[in-house]
Amino acid sequence: MKLSNIASILECDFQSSDVEIIGINTLKNAKENEVSFVSNSKYVKDLEHTKAAAVIISANLASQLPSSCTPLITKNPYWSMAVLSKYFAPLIEDDRLDKATIGENCTISSYAEIANGAVIGNNCTILAHVYIGAEAVIGDNTVIYPSVTVYRDCKVGNDCIIHANSVIGSDGFGFATNEKGEHKKIYQNGNVVIEDDVEIGSNVSIDRAVFGSTIIKKGTRIDNLVQVGHNCEIGEYSVLVSQVGLAGSTKLGRNVVMGGQSATAGHLEIAPFSTFAARSGITNSIKEAGNTYAGFPLMGHRQWLKLQAKLAKLIK
Repeated sequence: MKLSNIASILECDFQSSDVEIIGINTLKNAKENEVSFVSNSKYVKDLEHTKAAAVIISANLASQLPSSCTPLITKNPYWSMAVLSKYFAPLIEDDRLDKATIGENCTISSYAEIANGAVIGNNCTILAHVYIGAEAVIGDNTVIYPSVTVYRDCKVGNDCIIHANSVIGSDGFGFATNEKGEHKKIYQNGNVVIEDDVEIGSNVSIDRAVFGSTIIKKGTRIDNLVQVGHNCEIGEYSVLVSQVGLAGSTKLGRNVVMGGQSATAGHLEIAPFSTFAARSGITNSIKEAGNTYAGFPLMGHRQWLKLQAKLAKLIK
């Protein structure tokens, strides 16, 4: 889409040279043929170095853009980004793509559906009522149990197991709200990448990224009924027990263990080898590796045990 067309959609003044735009991205990752946006003060620091062709921005911040970048000035940049995201959303299925490619020695149920453009590796087992979306990739030796859905563009590595009814690549919970309280969907145009040797339990939801990828790194083990929000990154060999919930853009280091019903707020970073007891509530980033935590508000596990002991004495 031409930049001038984008400006017209967003009802912005446009007095710059016109260029072809291929998508939307973050300030840090945007390329010279992409548009970005800024709606949160914590990302203003990235304005100076962005390579985006244009940035959707409020008038008071426009002066901080580099000279090579065109400002698209709006009253509500987040809402404007949501409006624009629809125009760069790919087709759910695309009949123009080639038929799916299936590797050797695969066992695929006649009740499974594999969309055009998908690629299935060698020695895979795909059972009844599985759906593999357009241009999704499934690695070698992977087993997918009944009624699993892998949305378009998502990637599953080698030697993985995905149990029944799990959903890989559904839309993240993203929307903008205007001054009237109305909500506008933000189209989630990224994907999910699951690396090798990952096992995912039943009824797990892993949301696709807004931009870029939600990443599950190699060796991870995810129990039943876990929710992974958009743009999360789960480090190698991490373990997430039943009913864990990760809000969007949470990053876990390697070998993080989260007990049942523990959860994180969004945009946090968790140090490697951290362990969280069941029902831990994590609201701040964890910077020191190798510690064990419990409770809400979160505290060291030993401190939490002492607190429980004192509370027990108070009610005797």
